[in-house]
Amino acid sequence: MSGVIAFQGVPGAYSDLACRSAYPGWTTLPCPSFEAAMEAVREARADLAMLPCENSLAGRVPDIHRLLPDSGLFTVGEHYQRVEHCLLAHKGATLAGLKRAHSHPVALGQVLKLLRERGLEPVIEADTAGAAKLLAERPSLEDAAIASSLAAETYGLEILLHNVEDEAHNTTRFYVMARAPRMPAVEAMNTVTTFVFRVRNIPAALYKALGGFATNGVNMTKLESYMLDGHFTATQFLCDVDGHPDHPPLKRALEELAFFSRELRVLGSYPAHPYRMGQAAQAD
Repeated sequence: MSGVIAFQGVPGAYSDLACRSAYPGWTTLPCPSFEAAMEAVREARADLAMLPCENSLAGRVPDIHRLLPDSGLFTVGEHYQRVEHCLLAHKGATLAGLKRAHSHPVALGQVLKLLRERGLEPVIEADTAGAAKLLAERPSLEDAAIASSLAAETYGLEILLHNVEDEAHNTTRFYVMARAPRMPAVEAMNTVTTFVFRVRNIPAALYKALGGFATNGVNMTKLESYMLDGHFTATQFLCDVDGHPDHPPLKRALEELAFFSRELRVLGSYPAHPYRMGQAAQAD
């Protein structure tokens, strides 16, 4: 099976690399924004969207949490992509001759050791692959870009150094979104369920709403809160939990959550990614 998978960014972005890693052989569709990637799926120009939700170093991707609930799409998978920054330059450039490194501010913040040791001036760009694209259009042997190996291949640049990130555990998690849910079988092992909810405005509502997960032995792996429409009193929560909504423990927990909530929407259930299972095994 093959299809089209949308992502935010230009060709060679880490999201592009995530698409190719998770769905080899699929056509990747670059989009200028997260909203545009979601729209491509809604309009059937893409079958799936690969959307980053959190990074092990930089934390959550706020826009995704705001956009997902009203996107009309469903979470049908997750993907973990190791971020391996490379130092890219034009053919003929040398490490000794470089003076500037261009990239996204988050990426620049993850290669501080390299910048310090090589005496490189950081130059902020809109994104990592975009920095590589701009470098390819700029005939300078004094400028470099911090981006992926895919960006080097895409824009015809040389990789002077591999894995220049300060931390080896730099990993981004992605939600895979589709127009329709793809619920795993009830008996499937290692299922993850994603949902959003808003609690009722009563004392201890959040405490009571979440109590059902503890009493039913359901493991909650993610709980994020964020304001709605800029109002401090309107808070929505995004959660990931282990289990299938039709498993009795999770079903009971969700029923209890619904009682104390003004709104509850299951965005989807999907198989846990092998990276998640490996992390859980290490924690044990």
